[in-house]
Amino acid sequence: MKHLCTLFLIAFTISSCKETAKETETVLEVERVEEGTATTDGEVKEFEIIPIEHASTILNWDGRTVYVDPVGKPELYGGYKKPDLIVITHLHGDHLNVKTLEGLDTSTARIVVPQSVADKMPEAFSSKLDILNNGEKTETLGITTNAVPMYNLGPEEERRHKKGWGNGYVLEKDGKRVYFSGDTEDIPEMRNLQDIDIAFVCMNLPYTMTVESAASAVLDFKPTQVYPFHYRGSEGLSDVDTFKSLVNKGSDAIEVVQLDWYPNRS
Repeated sequence: MKHLCTLFLIAFTISSCKETAKETETVLEVERVEEGTATTDGEVKEFEIIPIEHASTILNWDGRTVYVDPVGKPELYGGYKKPDLIVITHLHGDHLNVKTLEGLDTSTARIVVPQSVADKMPEAFSSKLDILNNGEKTETLGITTNAVPMYNLGPEEERRHKKGWGNGYVLEKDGKRVYFSGDTEDIPEMRNLQDIDIAFVCMNLPYTMTVESAASAVLDFKPTQVYPFHYRGSEGLSDVDTFKSLVNKGSDAIEVVQLDWYPNRS
């Protein structure tokens, strides 16, 4: 698969995996990954991945624009198309920031959220919300959004992310399936995913899972491509090179694509 990386200068926010993110403004370079596949009638189907930081991502998908967990200063998104669809996994500060949403042009957007997020949203957004529980789905402009579980393992009272409280998502359009893990550990529902073309998989401690667990799960559900993201934890950045090595050792059919989700690292 052909990837073209284009660098853009933007103002950027450093967010943390804690519930309250401290915002600072800086200038950085953002990678873009594009692909084009010609159909039988000659039309080019485009899919572009724009990493913002940590979990925040933009997808340009056949003329539709999807924002995933947009946080940070609204100016970060000023150089991109306004969203047609926004999906929010859960209400921690590195995934939901109401001020960010209020600063975006959401005039024509649908916003897909779990109930826990809907409960925190201002009334002004209520008409835009599609509330999904795990196992439910909705369709927006040809993109089907499937809500899948994301949660921590271990004793229920000790889980930072409880089952049913947030959503991972499988986005689907024209047979292409893209998975965003949200904040999850190595859960059976992830291992049982099927026919995933592109997977964005988290790996940071103590909030989600180790790189070893993430690699093992990926080798089970076998996406065509996997992008390690959301890999900053309390001890710094996880070793995504080890993740790549483990996946490559286990399968030569899975492509690991590493984007720089933390260009402002110290």
